[in-house]
Amino acid sequence: MRIDLHLHSTASDGSLDPAGLVRAAAAAGLDVVALADHDTTAGVPAAVEAAGDAVRVIPALEVSTSDMGAELHILGYFVDPTHAALLEYARSAARRREERVRAMVERLNGLGVPVSMEDVLAEAPPRTRMLGRPHIARALVRRGHVGSIAEAFERYLGDGRPAFEPMDLITPAHAIELIHLAGGLAVWAHPPLDGFEAQARRLAALGLDGVECFRPRVAAEDARRLRTLAASLDLFASGGSDWHGDADGPLGAFHLVREQVPELMERAGL
Repeated sequence: MRIDLHLHSTASDGSLDPAGLVRAAAAAGLDVVALADHDTTAGVPAAVEAAGDAVRVIPALEVSTSDMGAELHILGYFVDPTHAALLEYARSAARRREERVRAMVERLNGLGVPVSMEDVLAEAPPRTRMLGRPHIARALVRRGHVGSIAEAFERYLGDGRPAFEPMDLITPAHAIELIHLAGGLAVWAHPPLDGFEAQARRLAALGLDGVECFRPRVAAEDARRLRTLAASLDLFASGGSDWHGDADGPLGAFHLVREQVPELMERAGL
């Protein structure tokens, strides 16, 4: 069983639409995937429909939060994608995201880097409302201001860079409560290695269920250490590629096996 529990589609800032993503996952040999778009479950129904019997799709989302002045993401697995509280949160998040993108576009123009909201919107599918920095980055590449998305973040869009604008985010406690209300499990996404134990202990006290221990660019030894520390706090392990598109490497190149994430697979009945 080949598993990837962290994928993004065009419902947020991924490059493939939900149905296309699931078809690509099946072609890549994945058996179980989680569609975890930023702040929305809008792509889940199309992904589930496209999956059929070829791939098991776990409904999920990645909630953006602010914790002690830093951005922190909480994955919600097995949520009801049509839950009223989630839908209201998604509407609010979409408004806040658009406000942030507009502010960053203004900053770029003030820096002498001409780009418009129309340029940014052209990089997002018509029905996408979860605008983000990757959409601005793609617009900058298309306009010829930078040579790559990585350069866009390095020069303009990354944290602390000249065009960076912080976003008004909810707290981890609010995100965990929201995910539980929608019937899901709350998992800390891509946690840092430094200071992990103290922060995980604090999040566990808020009701966190698990930790994303296994992911690309984390050495196997470090992943095992995260898993051991998480288990000591009664937090289960998760993992995934955080795949947005080909820039993240071939889909399916990073994957898990059932023994790495048994609690989530049991919840899925697998």
